[in-house]
Amino acid sequence: MKKQIEQKAAEIEKLIQEYLPKEEGYEKVIYEAMNYTMLAGGKRIRPMLMQETYRMFGGTSKVIEPFMAAIEMIHTYSLIHDDLPALDNDDYRRGRKTAHVVFGEDMAILAGDALLNYAFEVASRTFLEYPECSELGRAFMVLAKKPGVSGMIGGQVVDVALTGQEVSPEEMMYIYRCKTGALIEASMMIGAILAGADEEQVSLVEKVAANIGLAFQIQDDILDIVSDSQTLGKPVGSDAKNHKYTYATVYGITAAKAKVEELTREAVAILEKLPADNPFLPELLNYLVQREK
Repeated sequence: MKKQIEQKAAEIEKLIQEYLPKEEGYEKVIYEAMNYTMLAGGKRIRPMLMQETYRMFGGTSKVIEPFMAAIEMIHTYSLIHDDLPALDNDDYRRGRKTAHVVFGEDMAILAGDALLNYAFEVASRTFLEYPECSELGRAFMVLAKKPGVSGMIGGQVVDVALTGQEVSPEEMMYIYRCKTGALIEASMMIGAILAGADEEQVSLVEKVAANIGLAFQIQDDILDIVSDSQTLGKPVGSDAKNHKYTYATVYGITAAKAKVEELTREAVAILEKLPADNPFLPELLNYLVQREK
C-alpha cells in the first residue's frame, strides 16, 4: 500500500510541477519562494484524495488536474503562514528550513499570498479549456469557500484566539473541522462534483471527508507527542510550546487513538453506501490516519 501511494504521489508531483510559475522577471524572488515550498516534498494527500474521488464516480477527463494543483497550492500557502513567527514560529518543515527563514518574513508572507491567488488563477483556466463541463462553477465555489473564513481560515482564527486557554470539546472540534478538515472536504467534494455526482452523493462525500479530517488532525496531535523531529521532518512538541490544548493532551494518547479508529470506521462505512466504487480509496483513508509521519 505504501509503495502504491508513493507512486501516485510521484505522479501528482510531476503534475503539480507543470503548473508552477517560471522563476523569471523583476518579481523572480517571489516565484522562487513559492516554488521552494511547493517543491519541499509532502504526501500530496489532498490532490490524491481529489483524484481518487473523481475516479470513484467515473471521472476520466483532465479537467480535474488544475484543481489538484490548486488545492495543493492553497495547502502550501497555509503552511507558509502557519510557520511564521506570528503563528507557530517553526524553522523547519518537511525536513528543511521554512520559507521565512530562507527568504525573510516579509517575502514569506507575500509568497503565501501569491500561492493562494495563483491557485485560483490555475483553477480558473478550466473555464476556458473545458467549457463543456457544467459543474465548474460548483467546484470553483467549493475551492473558494472551504479555505475561507467559514473554513480553514475560520478554524485558524479560533485556534489563535484560544491559544493558551482551555477549550471546550465543541470548540476543539470546530477548530479541527475547519483548520484541517476543510481542505480535505474540498478535495473530495470537488472530485465528486466534477465527476457528476449528485447533491446527495456530494453531501455524503463531505461527511466522509469531515471524519477523515478530524481523524487526521488527532493523529497529528498524537505524533506531535510520541514522534521525533527526524521522522516528521518538522519540530515536535509544537503544541506544548505554543500552549495549545489538543485532543491528545486533553484526553490522552489511548483515547485519541480510539477516536481516530472510530472516525475512520464511520468514514469508510459512509463511503461504502455510495453507488460508486474505488477499492483504493478506503485503503488510502485508513493509511492516512494510521501514518507515522
